[in-house]
Amino acid sequence: MSAVDIPAVKEYLLDLQNRICAALEVADGTASFREDSWDREGGGGGRTRVMESGAVIEKGGVNFSHVFGDKLPGSATAHRPELAGRTFQAMGVSLVIHPHNPYVPTSHANVRFFVAEKEGEEPVWWFGGGFDLTPYYGNKEDCRAWHQAAKDACDPFGDDVYARYKKWCDEYFHLKHRDEPRGVGGLFFDDLNELGFEQSFALMQSIGDAFAPAYCPIVEQRKDTPYGERQRDFQLHRRGRYVEFNLVFDRGTLFGLQSGGRTESILMSLPPEVRWGYDWKPEPGTEESELYDVYLKPTEWLEA
Repeated sequence: MSAVDIPAVKEYLLDLQNRICAALEVADGTASFREDSWDREGGGGGRTRVMESGAVIEKGGVNFSHVFGDKLPGSATAHRPELAGRTFQAMGVSLVIHPHNPYVPTSHANVRFFVAEKEGEEPVWWFGGGFDLTPYYGNKEDCRAWHQAAKDACDPFGDDVYARYKKWCDEYFHLKHRDEPRGVGGLFFDDLNELGFEQSFALMQSIGDAFAPAYCPIVEQRKDTPYGERQRDFQLHRRGRYVEFNLVFDRGTLFGLQSGGRTESILMSLPPEVRWGYDWKPEPGTEESELYDVYLKPTEWLEA
């Protein structure tokens, strides 16, 4: 499978969406995803799956999309001017899970494939994606388990892959205007094609397959932790940072909006409730300040 095999990628992504939704329904225990299929006027479409008001998951979305067209949006050609004048296809699975309990981290994952074609020329293609964890109350055991799963997914493809993708994640999920990480990281990669199609596809699959086994045990361990109004207030405050990143910096959000994607599906990543307090800061020595002092710093969690 050295040639670009678009149907194989699409088949994998549709199956991945099914498997992740099934795992999250088990983790929640009561709620199920409702599906909303949609078509894009410019070409393509997708299926959005959303869970709301579950026992554990306050709001979660797991999206599949496959869009195509004759002209790339500015977000794609700004850094890759050689893509101008090519038709394109972009497909992927993207998900965000916002739990009720502040002691259960929010999580995000995305795997995607992009190909731009022009008659008489070789296609330009790449894979991208990753997953990251955004706790409200840090837990070193969770951080180590999360990063061990990330490393295990990368190790078959090279001894340096995890370290490179972890660093990329730390740098990408950073709110520049606040000089603050979004969470405790994980993996991020883009423009992956140097391994050839077969191995690049295999690496993307390894990372996609690793998400549910990495996240669901954390959910199970933390979902029954008692919490009160103070913890909920802090969770809503920290969710504001998540919104800021998604609307200002996230490449997938920008590409989706600029390419004429379905707005409701693109913005399903936003939490149902959020709070911004003017110049809010946690009190020193509290659980809330520990998040900033210990966890919101680039850390080698497998050595911590």
